[in-house]
Amino acid sequence: MTLVTWGSQVKECLEAADALAEDGISAEVIDVATLKPLDFDTIAESVSRTGRVVIVHEAARTGGFGGEIAARLAEHSMYDLLAPIERVTGYDTPIPLFRLEMKYLPSVEKIVAAAKRTLAAS
Repeated sequence: MTLVTWGSQVKECLEAADALAEDGISAEVIDVATLKPLDFDTIAESVSRTGRVVIVHEAARTGGFGGEIAARLAEHSMYDLLAPIERVTGYDTPIPLFRLEMKYLPSVEKIVAAAKRTLAAS
């Protein structure tokens, strides 16, 4: 499976990939270094190998750049997908103050759960 992320969520995705590996699930982590220009070819090549993708970012789900990546995958890689695209994002609310921030942000547990949903879909 492919985990696509950038910024501070790279750490969580790498930890999620390690947790998935303990369950015998292989995950490629793609750190999108820049959003513009987006290295879409690297993402598409990985998805063509794995057939499954989870997009992770800390911004709100609606209007977040993960939606753009999902749209491009739907346009250019639809037939490579073996399961629906999963997104693990912040909520469609303002980012809370520090003491509640960790409940808002994607976590390793949420990423692993999304990854396992893509496996259960086929």
